[in-house]
Amino acid sequence: MDISPDHPRYKSLVIREKMSKLSDQGIVARTGLIAHGRGEAFDYLIGEKTTPAAKHAEEAIAAYLLEAQNPVITINGNAAALCAEELLKLASEVGAKVEVNIFHWSSERLEKLVSYLETFGNFEILGRNQNAVLENIASDRARCCREGIYSADVVLIPLEDGDRAKALKIAGKTVLAIDLNPLSRTSVESDATAVDEITRAVPNIRQAVKDLKDDQKRRREIISAFDNRSNLNESVNCIKDNLTQQQIF
Repeated sequence: MDISPDHPRYKSLVIREKMSKLSDQGIVARTGLIAHGRGEAFDYLIGEKTTPAAKHAEEAIAAYLLEAQNPVITINGNAAALCAEELLKLASEVGAKVEVNIFHWSSERLEKLVSYLETFGNFEILGRNQNAVLENIASDRARCCREGIYSADVVLIPLEDGDRAKALKIAGKTVLAIDLNPLSRTSVESDATAVDEITRAVPNIRQAVKDLKDDQKRRREIISAFDNRSNLNESVNCIKDNLTQQQIF
């Protein structure tokens, strides 16, 4: 499908076409297309921009990643389709491992997703050897790598499910999320949630990493002051303000 760059929904349509193709290839689950549409709806409500609350959370996520001893970034089909290269760059910049973790599990799909991520450069992608199980998840998402998610102290879970966020918290890990729905279980369960579209959020986190990399004192101040519940309430207020400002007629 040819999409004119002049189309007002150009970026959105390009992303939809890409996700559709990757769904045909078995990398994005078909239900992942529904989840993406739900996220787009929330992005409309936010105003399709990074809010001050999201920027604050993205700074906190950067600080948490830099302070971590064994950080891991997990990538599912949707995250790979939308933001693979940026997520891998972020992982490199904070010394994080990358692990594939999927809900609609099959060894074939797992291999396809790992292989897809490997096309973006010389970066080790964990996931082929899922030799551990995360407790308190009643699905194949419990499968993980001992040297990755299982032993991580900080885990970034972009576009993930609430049951996995909760299980990671029960396991004693600091959980960081990117989720356009401030009311989701993932957003609420996490220690820091950026209520932002992933292709905006990850570059913002990378910039914050650059700004904070040599300032441990500032990183620790940010973490100490950050309150996820308050930040989520700010995100809800941003939605209210955006809707109030809309003049349809």
